Amino acid sequence: MSKIMIVDDAAFMRMMIKDIITKNNLGTVIEAEDGSVAVEKYSQEKPDLVLMDITMPEMDGIQAVKQIVKKDPNAKVVMCSAMGQQAMVIEAIQAGAKDFIVKPFQPDRVIEAVKKMLK
Repeated sequence: MSKIMIVDDAAFMRMMIKDIITKNNLGTVIEAEDGSVAVEKYSQEKPDLVLMDITMPEMDGIQAVKQIVKKDPNAKVVMCSAMGQQAMVIEAIQAGAKDFIVKPFQPDRVIEAVKKMLK
């Protein structure tokens, strides 16, 4: 079973994504509430996929992606962004993210992104 880390400062967003992943048997979930926790947990847990929010306190998603990719060039990170954050999404992809999904989440899009990354 794949390990998927969900990184978002909003607990309800983590819960929404976790529900989609568990209901569709896509993997087991690890949660992190900001980028610095995500970087730390990535080293410990070695997840197969990271779903990362862009805008967070402490360390944002872009900084976290840079640090994770520096440690693991093969890391699979999908960014989660609100509408209107295109510039940040581009920056995140340049930093090493492989895909992005837009909030509010469409369950089908989350499932599609996860399956594509875990192939």
